[in-house]
Amino acid sequence: MPASNSFDVVSEYDKQEMTNTVDQTDREIKTRYDLKDAKCSITLADEKIELTAESEYQLNTIYDLLQSKAIKRGISLKVFKRDKVEDASGGTVRQTIELVKGIADDLAKQISKQIREAFPKAQSQIQGESLRVTSKSRDELQEIITFLKGKDYPVALQFNNFR
Repeated sequence: MPASNSFDVVSEYDKQEMTNTVDQTDREIKTRYDLKDAKCSITLADEKIELTAESEYQLNTIYDLLQSKAIKRGISLKVFKRDKVEDASGGTVRQTIELVKGIADDLAKQISKQIREAFPKAQSQIQGESLRVTSKSRDELQEIITFLKGKDYPVALQFNNFR
């Protein structure tokens, strides 16, 4: 029996849910009256979503559709990082949306410091793009999860491998 319990703090998204979100958005673009006959498209590449439309207004409409579909599928909006709008061929505009994954080192250090200050008996260590939190008490780990959920970080946090 282990003497200590732990969990991992990560920032990721479900790729299948993201694929479904983009597919639903694409279907709605093709059937919606204000976008149906326009040159609008949405494509998902590895870690990016590319939006193409005839105007910036339509681009923003597509992005709003994408956000609403993501919320319905349980994907945090903090995953999306919009780049600036660029001109594309054929009089259209294009925008790339990066899908943010992983916790940056400076943010991981900040989270680790906050955990140490609020819960001196718990230990936290940075492991690549995630953070492992260890404590002897499972109750304390659940308090830490509640504490971190109450904070507003620039990335979406998930808690897994609770043992």
